[in-house]
Amino acid sequence: MILLKTREEIELIRESATLLSKTLAEVGRHIRPGVTTAYLNQIGEQYIRDNGAEPLCKGYEGFPAAFCVSVNDVVVHGIPGNLFLNEGDNVTLDCVIKLNGYVSDSAYTFAVGEISPEVQRLMKTTKEALYIGINQCKAGNRIGDISHAVQQHCEKNGYSVVRELCGHGVGFKMHESPSVPNFGVKGTGPLLKEGMVICIEPMVCMGSKNVKFSRTDGWTCRTKDGKPAAHYEHTVAVGNNGPEILTTFDFIEQQ
Repeated sequence: MILLKTREEIELIRESATLLSKTLAEVGRHIRPGVTTAYLNQIGEQYIRDNGAEPLCKGYEGFPAAFCVSVNDVVVHGIPGNLFLNEGDNVTLDCVIKLNGYVSDSAYTFAVGEISPEVQRLMKTTKEALYIGINQCKAGNRIGDISHAVQQHCEKNGYSVVRELCGHGVGFKMHESPSVPNFGVKGTGPLLKEGMVICIEPMVCMGSKNVKFSRTDGWTCRTKDGKPAAHYEHTVAVGNNGPEILTTFDFIEQQ
């Protein structure tokens, strides 16, 4: 069942999303060679709690941290720990928070120092795909219009999109209907209606689309070929006149 949100509820989700956007920027300020992924998680969790919100990833189905911190070939769900960041790495921060009862979700892939032109291009294309997908997010379109737009942009640039994981509805809970895949056929899937709030999140691989999940922790999702991946995500409200992006990367990109 797809839960539509009122105008007032969307504004409350926006407040949550604004804090989340500031949180990603705050943690991003600490990304540099020599810091651990656990340190980044610690900084972020403290910031969330200090601002009166709750980190929803922590404890979700046993996940042990407030942030997913995914480095290089880890596509998503990297568990923070004693891994030190190195010059040339790319690292994705993915976080979900609840503020005053309303939930938002966002992710951003950061460069650690100077990265290769190949990884720069992967990150650029993935972020472009996010906004190309968002442009399809208007009442009267279908989920497949978003999915197709993301897939087409990534594949025409020589990249692949992960099949096993996708975007989703959000607002009252972390994961709501509908699912929002990053591949699909135009004109298919659930109808987009005003009041829907969804997360669009391209997860894009430099090489093969095939991934593997850690047998040790059950969470860490890596590319099978060991090549880098990138991941960007916004929380978006569907409107009759087009999308409203509730999260923002401005706080990250202005610092």
